[in-house]
Amino acid sequence: MLDDNASEDKRLQESLRQKTWDETVTKDSWMVFKVMSEFVDGYEKLAKIGPCVSIFGSARLKPEDPYYQMAVDIARKITEIGFGVITGGGPGIMEAGNKGAREGNGKSIGLNIELPFEQNFNPFIDKPYSINFDYFFVRKVMFVKYSQGFIVLPGGFGTLDELSEALTLIQTHKIGRFPIVLVGTEFWSGLLDWFTGTLLKNHLIKEEDLSLFRVVDTADEAVAHIKAFYDKYSVSVNF
Repeated sequence: MLDDNASEDKRLQESLRQKTWDETVTKDSWMVFKVMSEFVDGYEKLAKIGPCVSIFGSARLKPEDPYYQMAVDIARKITEIGFGVITGGGPGIMEAGNKGAREGNGKSIGLNIELPFEQNFNPFIDKPYSINFDYFFVRKVMFVKYSQGFIVLPGGFGTLDELSEALTLIQTHKIGRFPIVLVGTEFWSGLLDWFTGTLLKNHLIKEEDLSLFRVVDTADEAVAHIKAFYDKYSVSVNF
């Protein structure tokens, strides 16, 4: 009798495990369609926006912060040389970028991501170009595909993730080179010291990899680097 009960319990446990496995496989398979829908939505809305520059930085910086003010200035000046502005759509530096684009009468695009904190659409995004994402990797594809340059102000893990993505893709020749500007020598100096003192010293990157980006301290310098790059190499619009 005990053996019969043990066998029945074992069969029940196996049945529950199989059910859980089947449900997981089904859920994962259907997730592919949600990922596809985000790609399709992004491609359709951004396919003809024309040349743009992405501005990255912390969602936590307030309007009174000097870097917030600099981001507004950079974005406004970027529109004056013919580019639109793409940001992550949220507050902080992202809001500043969209605000500057609005002040310069340029296109203002926001690629928002659903997060449990910090993130919500800022009010300076053009309504047709306000796009929401669930998946970081889909969102990063849109940044890279539809940007002709990255301007990176102080930020945290998300900002570093977006910077690293671009550097890796250019370094490995998965995409063509475009200008990457880091704003704030004081902020970025520790990371740059690690690049040279650890990565380069241990032959984990090449000397030429350090030329993939430029470090500046003013809005004028940031915009001038973008302009100089495309004065030399004609802008390839993304449609």
